[in-house]
Amino acid sequence: MLIRKMTEEDLDQVAELEAQNFSLPWSRDSFREIMNNPSALYMLAVEDDQVIGTCGIITAVGEGDICNVVTDESYRGKGVGYELVSTVMQRAAEELNVTDYTLEVRVSNVAAIGLYKKLGFEEAGVRPRFYEKPVEDALIMWKRPKQ
Repeated sequence: MLIRKMTEEDLDQVAELEAQNFSLPWSRDSFREIMNNPSALYMLAVEDDQVIGTCGIITAVGEGDICNVVTDESYRGKGVGYELVSTVMQRAAEELNVTDYTLEVRVSNVAAIGLYKKLGFEEAGVRPRFYEKPVEDALIMWKRPKQ
């Protein structure tokens, strides 16, 4: 497995993986926009020229909002998500001076919540009815440096 930045050539596969896994997926153009945003970083897990996972981060003033974390269903539970998110966080710290990380996750997504806790994220609150299709609350999680 190779973890690398997304390129123009990846957009079709990324949009397809997104559509297969989210009820309100980002469009191909949305991924192109984030790829070209100097305050964002979008990374992929690739195996045999196939995109098997994605993770993005959008930054502002030292904070990074992790978004669109997805792993192809056949690769779940094999460490792809962990490697992707940890790599994105490391690269964002080095390239974009990010020190604090946040994300939202469906309250029912126990596997993802476990992954984020393993990476050092802590629960910080709930955004009621944040998600649509189906409507569900989002758990807000943060990872900040220890003081």
